[in-house]
Amino acid sequence: MRAIDAGAVSLEPQTVEHAEEMFAVLSDPAIYEYENQPPASLEWLRTRFGKLESRRSTDGTEQWLNWVVRIAGGGLIGYVQATVRADGSAAIAYELSSAHWGRGLGRRAVESMLVELAARYRVTAFVAVAKQQNFRSLRLLKRLGFAPADPDRHAPGEIEPGEVLLVREGNSP
Repeated sequence: MRAIDAGAVSLEPQTVEHAEEMFAVLSDPAIYEYENQPPASLEWLRTRFGKLESRRSTDGTEQWLNWVVRIAGGGLIGYVQATVRADGSAAIAYELSSAHWGRGLGRRAVESMLVELAARYRVTAFVAVAKQQNFRSLRLLKRLGFAPADPDRHAPGEIEPGEVLLVREGNSP
């Protein structure tokens, strides 16, 4: 993995050393309106980041690519991540501190990750899951070329009630 300069933000490969600063970012209650929950503790987050530093699933079939997002001239504001599979697809996810919503920074970070995944990891299909009520995330994904997946494409248990699976074929932003 390498660092990615995306202008207003940069993406740094996530390491244990980012845990303390990211714990503060991930403690923002607004980002959990639709899903997940904040990390249980700083120690839990350090352990999680340590596991992710392997950059591979335990069975070796998936690459785990995690970047923290740093605002130009400042601190961390979130993360972007991808699980890259051998078939050329990648499941993506992202979180951004609510203090930075609506400024195009999330789009810039996710778009830069997609370009990196296509160019360096030969990803040709991207998937994302979002809550149907999370209009900000759905709008971001739509602007990046994602569209709702055909229901026949869903694997059993892939999405939960109230979620939508979105896909983007091809690697052009």
